[in-house]
Amino acid sequence: MIDVIVAGGGPTGMMLACELRLHGVRVLVLEKEAEPARYVRSLGLHVRSIEVMDQRGLLERFLAHGERHPVGGFFAAIAKPAPDRLDTAHSYVLGIPQPKTDRLLAERAAELGAEIRRGSEVAGLSQDEDGVTVELAGGARLRSRYLVGCDGGRSTVRKLLGIGFPGEPSRVETLLGEMEVPEDPATVAAVVAEVRKTQLRFGVGPFQDGVYRVVVPAEGVAEDRAAPPTLEEFKRQLRRVAGTDFGVHSPRWLSRFGDATRLADRYRAGRALLAGDAAHVHPPTGGQGLNLGIQDAFNLGWKLAAEVGGWAPEGLLDSYHAERRPVAADVLDNTRAQMQLMTPEPGPRAVRRLVAELMDFEEVNRHLVEKITAIGVRYDFGEGHELLGRRMRDVALKRGRLYELMRAGRGLLLDQTGGLSVAGWADRVDHVADVSEELDAPAVLLRPDGHVAWAGEDQQDLLGGLSRWFGAAAG
Repeated sequence: MIDVIVAGGGPTGMMLACELRLHGVRVLVLEKEAEPARYVRSLGLHVRSIEVMDQRGLLERFLAHGERHPVGGFFAAIAKPAPDRLDTAHSYVLGIPQPKTDRLLAERAAELGAEIRRGSEVAGLSQDEDGVTVELAGGARLRSRYLVGCDGGRSTVRKLLGIGFPGEPSRVETLLGEMEVPEDPATVAAVVAEVRKTQLRFGVGPFQDGVYRVVVPAEGVAEDRAAPPTLEEFKRQLRRVAGTDFGVHSPRWLSRFGDATRLADRYRAGRALLAGDAAHVHPPTGGQGLNLGIQDAFNLGWKLAAEVGGWAPEGLLDSYHAERRPVAADVLDNTRAQMQLMTPEPGPRAVRRLVAELMDFEEVNRHLVEKITAIGVRYDFGEGHELLGRRMRDVALKRGRLYELMRAGRGLLLDQTGGLSVAGWADRVDHVADVSEELDAPAVLLRPDGHVAWAGEDQQDLLGGLSRWFGAAAG
């Protein structure tokens, strides 16, 4: 009996495997593709995902393979500078191609002891009160206590579970690929600048090794969405939109994506759950998709580990759906809005100009940046301190940094009073008696995902927070 089978070896699945292994959960990752994907759907990590990597001691690996860029210009590609003093120690975007993100997370999952099987496709499943039986395409059967579908927007797991996926189908489609462009770079840049005055879903930019990343609107929506476009289709669309195909040739890969917007009815069905694109799909505007999936895994991992470990309080696993589905719904709404603001019609362009004016107000700009980067997410934990439900930024302590103390994925009581206790929960929660000039609360109890579960200074009140999120006291 495997503890958890993760279907899908992309960034969501590998992040989840990493989180589960921190708690000793036996994990098997099944990935249907025999080799890692080479295409670059995502180009980077937003602030909250950067924080997640820092909390788990992975950030230096990512920084070594990425490039820092200023925060700003995310919302519908409206160029505005970042507001002053964002609530983070990582006020930048990390440009890093998705294949590198995939590789780094897969390497970490393997280091932590996760088993990864490539070329293994889920074909069927059934579940009972004790576990889930997974049937592979080759006929083999596996048994696990839980199954998590991280297998993308066309999720087999979601379909087998019969979970509804309502929303809107693609109405516009965009071609995306990497290819060589022999045209003079200055000429390419000039044409792109002119076209983007009216067509914001267009771009031809240098990527690496003389290869360009090309994004161009398609003529319509393909009947077979899984079929990649041809180079000739790219050339035709480039000529239609830009008046030239730039002489593009020798493509590395070609793909298409639409603006379908869908959200799973529920994130859990018995002992099976969904995360990442299996639970939500939306246009890539704002670069939120990969980040949203990683953050799903970060929320789910410790909760599922608590269930496997036998110490989860009642309702903890269901809080995954309660917390993450509204976050995804908000991402779907903001991408819908961005897509409208990026269309060339006169009405949306007028609204775009108005939104651009409003973004000159710092609080409007800040609100949209916090939304896109996910540092504005606040879970509903009820009434209480203003920090309650928010993720805690990395703060400097007298003896180091907060995030350096969260590497093991445990809960943490940051106690500035020095007089509180986590006796009875010491196997799940670390007690750090230290002070920070950046923390305006006597003490905070952090969940393993860094969200503030309790704030105050009363020991009896703290016991309620510990019981709510970390189960019954031991002993």
